[in-house]
Amino acid sequence: MISSQLNKIQAQIYLAEITHNRVAHSVNLLAVSKTKTASDIACAYRAGQRHFGENYVQEALLKKDCLSAFDITWHFIGPIQSNKTKMLATKFDWVHSVDDVKIAQRLSAQRPDFLAPLNICIQVNISDEESKSGVKLHELPDLIATVSTLPNLVLRGVMAIPAPQSNFHAQREPYKKLVSAVNALNMPELTAFSFGMSDDLEAAIAEGSTWVRIGTALFGSRNYTSSH
Repeated sequence: MISSQLNKIQAQIYLAEITHNRVAHSVNLLAVSKTKTASDIACAYRAGQRHFGENYVQEALLKKDCLSAFDITWHFIGPIQSNKTKMLATKFDWVHSVDDVKIAQRLSAQRPDFLAPLNICIQVNISDEESKSGVKLHELPDLIATVSTLPNLVLRGVMAIPAPQSNFHAQREPYKKLVSAVNALNMPELTAFSFGMSDDLEAAIAEGSTWVRIGTALFGSRNYTSSH
């Protein structure tokens, strides 16, 4: 099932690329594997998936140990607690959810010298929701300016989780606003746009997403009975 779902999602991504004049294969699938088992991840890996996103540090590290023989690129996409930054800095390849200068500084200081710099995206609260993490859009330039100077990080781009919308045009608007703000900074090295999930995948790709984060559509319903 996971293999067939993966093929279906990849086909959806490719169709959206064609429909919205994106370069073929310019949009990456980030498989959101939170609450899923190591065996589920292994199935997706054997079907060709290489990038996996986790929201809970301890859960991710258990799975990472189980799957150490697999050449997986691990992405952290959840809220960041300051007492977990060392584990993020030493065990992950990407962190998509940086929204605080002190967190970024800790990640840089704790990234081991023998590892490549940690890939970073700044999370933007593009819909100004009180319940969501992320910086406000007007705060983005200052945080980018600071994070881009930290020695053991590579600032790759931005991440967003806008408020749900049922209308395709409405889904596009927050992404359009975010991409426009990033482009206005005139920093061509910021090429990673981590936004779009199952319900708004096409809208996200239409507006420039390079990482779509898909979980339930790939793995099935999540199991939240375990503690994290």
